[in-house]
Amino acid sequence: MTTITADQNAHEYEKEHVHEVYEQIASHFSSTRYKPWPIVQRFLQELPTGSIGLDVGCGNGKYLTVNPNVFILASDRSESLVRIASQHRPHSSVIADNLSLPHPFSLFDFAISIAVVHHLSSHLRRVQAIAAVLESLRPALRPEQSPANPEHVGGKALIYVWALEQKTSRRGWDEGDNQDVMVPWVMKTESTQLSNENSLTFHRYYHLYRHGELEQDIIEAGGHVVESGYEKDNWWAIAVPKCIEA
Repeated sequence: MTTITADQNAHEYEKEHVHEVYEQIASHFSSTRYKPWPIVQRFLQELPTGSIGLDVGCGNGKYLTVNPNVFILASDRSESLVRIASQHRPHSSVIADNLSLPHPFSLFDFAISIAVVHHLSSHLRRVQAIAAVLESLRPALRPEQSPANPEHVGGKALIYVWALEQKTSRRGWDEGDNQDVMVPWVMKTESTQLSNENSLTFHRYYHLYRHGELEQDIIEAGGHVVESGYEKDNWWAIAVPKCIEA
């Protein structure tokens, strides 16, 4: 008899309430996602020329063109969104699951994961998703072991998640509310009568992060938090992998 594990249940739940939804709304979703968020833009623009990194959960690839002096390998679970992102040459876009990235470990100078981790439906899977991003980065050497070599700095990742604390937004969530929610996406469609418009509503799963939770998950995933903050209904953090011995 086959045993259904909690991880398998979570995978099926995310397939229905995240992956299949984005596949259906990809074109409409992409048309609303074109302006880079300020802190993501700053992070990318401050990277050294020639840096190579990842955009994990790239969506339509809107961040691929922010800094023309870096190269980004982008990935997303949605085939339709990857098709859109692949238009941003010379960058590369592939279909990949956040928990099973097809990249070598300990290689990349940077990574971004923007509004992705909150779609994982269990604490363990969210920590695993963060760990997968951190494992892709060049590990740092301890500065005292290589004082004259800038390579000891290693790679860094910027991670964004939706915040629970959104009392000033139209959603109105705040501390004490349920952290696991279904968020509607309304897509207007033309009806058979040309004079009328109908709409389709899709519901996406989100885990709303409370203050300090993202930092805790990064530490549990084996990383260090370099900087963190709040920007317009989102918690964000810049993280690095643990140092290694020379």
